[in-house]
Amino acid sequence: MAEVKSDEISAILRKQLSGFETEVDVYEVGTVLYVGDGVARVYGLAKCEAGELIEFPNGVFGIALNLEEDNVGCILFGESSLIKEGDQVKRTKRIASMPVGEQMLGRVINPLGQPIDGKGEIHTDKFLPLERKALGVIQRQPVKEPLQTGLKAIDAMIPIGRGQRELIIGDRQTGKTAVAVDTIINQKGKDVFCIYVAIGQKGSTVAQVVKSLEEAGAMEFTTVIVATASDPAPLQYIAPFSGATLGEYFRDSGRHALVVYDDLSKQAA
Repeated sequence: MAEVKSDEISAILRKQLSGFETEVDVYEVGTVLYVGDGVARVYGLAKCEAGELIEFPNGVFGIALNLEEDNVGCILFGESSLIKEGDQVKRTKRIASMPVGEQMLGRVINPLGQPIDGKGEIHTDKFLPLERKALGVIQRQPVKEPLQTGLKAIDAMIPIGRGQRELIIGDRQTGKTAVAVDTIINQKGKDVFCIYVAIGQKGSTVAQVVKSLEEAGAMEFTTVIVATASDPAPLQYIAPFSGATLGEYFRDSGRHALVVYDDLSKQAA
């Protein structure tokens, strides 16, 4: 058996060590103190920021809302049953945001920007925070352009402009959603991008709205954001923020957007 010289061994070791790189991942971690009703309290995230995404076990994420002296209160975007007391969590160092872009048009997504229509992934490289400081009165343009609903009685009596808010009030089954959906359909060819935010509704009800929009050819300029009654309460809570974020993307790129929240009483609950 031939002997290997020590200088050959040294050369082999030097060659292997020259390609050796050390990478150290440093995470700030905390421990779950309490979990229940879509809320978790975490100890140990001393440098956590308000509105930051927090990663929990089993692929559940949350947003840090309450920054207290000895713990951080988070709302959970997943089942509370997947998390237990004593679990380790870590910061993502990313403020809660959602993907935005023209790729969202024609899709049905959840409030986190993830597609739920079975049409594959949405590829976009732009993200906007869910909560941003609103522009002051001085920076805003006056309401100077009309927005037609397509319903003659409403357009004749109630002046609705681009840039204003309009509340639709009525009892159950009086056609509030129908007015909103007809308004979206009427924006066809008018360079208005529409976002329909369904909060706390049944999945079957939302599916009917999407079918109506598809049949009218309105889905090509519309995004539907859905947080159904069976979704965790925190997802229903952030749904309007997601709709506003996507609308602000179109606004900031010099285009018009119509956002419909159906309905905000579920979010308030």
